[in-house]
Parts: sequence; structure tokens; C-alpha cells
Amino acid sequence: MRIGELAERAGLTTDTVRFYEKVGLLTSSRSGNGYRDFPPEALPWLDYVRTAQRLGFSLAEIVRTGERLKDAPDSAAALSALFAEKIEVIDARLAELAQLRADLADRVGTECPLRGGQASV
Repeated sequence: MRIGELAERAGLTTDTVRFYEKVGLLTSSRSGNGYRDFPPEALPWLDYVRTAQRLGFSLAEIVRTGERLKDAPDSAAALSALFAEKIEVIDARLAELAQLRADLADRVGTECPLRGGQASV
């Protein structure tokens, strides 16, 4: 299918489709007249990409995981493993944010919040 049809059916712009191709998320062949021709499986793949983005995966992560999933004999198990890895990353970030929040809360109302001085009287 041509880029315009793929973009329309996927709810994307042609620029987005071109960008996804540039970063390695999509591949196309070129017809004799130079038009991009995308395979039928490009449409469900774009749905996967958008879902993965909503789940917090960056495009770089999607490119990497897409390669891993293509070679995985059981993609459901492979996806579950990737989700477990992402949960670990999120948990670590939550812990960092909780510590940052605690540090900021300790400084509220101090004489010099940047130095963590004593509370003003």
C-alpha cells in the first residue's frame, strides 16, 4: 500500500510514516515509479507502535524491542518480559521521584531552601 493510504488508515500523517521509516520502525519497497510500497502488516505494526507509546515506551525502545520480538518464538512471553523490564524502570524512577520529593519537602520553609538551612522562626 502507498504511504498516503497507510497514513490515512493508521490515523497518521505521511510525515510521521516517513519519520518512522527513517528511524527503522517501518520498511518499504520502491515501485518502478519511485513510490513507497508498504506491506499489509505495516498497519497492525503501527497500531502496536502507538499502543507501546501509550504504555510509556520511547520510539528507540520500540525499535529495539521490535527486533527482539521478531526473533522471539513466543511473542506473548517476550512481550511480558519486556513489560516486566519496563515496570522495573518505572519503579526505579518512582523511587527517585519520591526521594526528590522528600528532599524538596525538607527544604520548604527553611531560611535558605537551596542550602537546606533551619526553619525560620
